[in-house]
Amino acid sequence: MPKENCTERTTLEKSTIYALIAVACWSTVATAFKLGLQYLTPLSLVLWSLVFACGFLASVAWFQKLPLLSIYRQSPWRYWLMGALNPGIYYPVLFLAYDKLPAQQAQSINYSWALMLVIMSAIFLREKVSVKDWLACAVGYFGVIFIATGGDLTALHFESPNGVMLAVASTIVWASYWIISRQTQSHPLATMTLNFMCGLPVVIIACVLLETVELPDWRGLLVAGYIGLMEMALTFVLWLKALQLTKNTARTSNLIYLSPFISLLLIYQVLGEAIQQETIIGLIIILMAVVVQQKQNKSTDNEIMEKSER
Repeated sequence: MPKENCTERTTLEKSTIYALIAVACWSTVATAFKLGLQYLTPLSLVLWSLVFACGFLASVAWFQKLPLLSIYRQSPWRYWLMGALNPGIYYPVLFLAYDKLPAQQAQSINYSWALMLVIMSAIFLREKVSVKDWLACAVGYFGVIFIATGGDLTALHFESPNGVMLAVASTIVWASYWIISRQTQSHPLATMTLNFMCGLPVVIIACVLLETVELPDWRGLLVAGYIGLMEMALTFVLWLKALQLTKNTARTSNLIYLSPFISLLLIYQVLGEAIQQETIIGLIIILMAVVVQQKQNKSTDNEIMEKSER
């Protein structure tokens, strides 16, 4: 076998390994959210998770010798705005949704963020959206309603209307974050690190104003550390590495669709939630709509890849 083919195969294998590890990590976080909320309030869980995430991201950025300060000075207001959105607003809203909904519902609804991104891009960026895109969005949000109502579409009875609204609101915040981040030209790891470092003070101020800031017990601290690494920091680094190594971004990105189904299995095994068939059907509808939409447009993961190559 030619040396070039061996090198390419090795690179592909490494990319797949990094991607699968990232998917495995992301598959555990919905369960971790619910476990963490047993020991901490949603806002406190965000705070302590961010502390771990910021420490890890800053260490990796320092190891890679990324000039964070000079990058920050190029557009400080943008990093404060992005940090206020993610993690400042996004994670508190998301954790509040998880606090009010079964993990399976909150997780499944959250996957509709890609559809929300299409809608908001059409409204705020005046991007052209095809009829197929609009149909995909309509089908995807039918899946959201199907999950939220437990399949009872005639009565439209929501187990927790506030929880559903919070879950949908989290997709709006995340889509807003991505719209702004599209204009950022810096290294994605540097951007993520600066966003989290700017978002941390926002969460600290919110905690001081709304709650009593105190060190949680070892169980809460352990779960917060796990979420900070597996949801916010380490997994992002692994996913970015996978995208940097692959020559087929679409194939690598498609592995992410394994995550929600693995997550449902963990939710059942660890949390003891009985997985409703309505959740599975609704999730499949949402993911099918997202796949159709992404075939029409450049995916978010491709944008990350392009930035990382600059």
